[in-house]
Amino acid sequence: MEKKTKNTEEANRGLSKEDFYLNEQGFMVFTEAYHLKRGFCCKNGCRHCPYRFLKQGI
Repeated sequence: MEKKTKNTEEANRGLSKEDFYLNEQGFMVFTEAYHLKRGFCCKNGCRHCPYRFLKQGI
């Protein structure tokens, strides 16, 4: 059973199941589909960035 917190539920508003998943530590991880819907790169070095941005120093 998936554990949800109030903060996670608030953050989920407006997102579909294809937009993110929760990793083993409980953090929300955005999918490539979400990034493509958003339409631009945030330059944070996201794991599933379709724009292939690589943060320096990682």
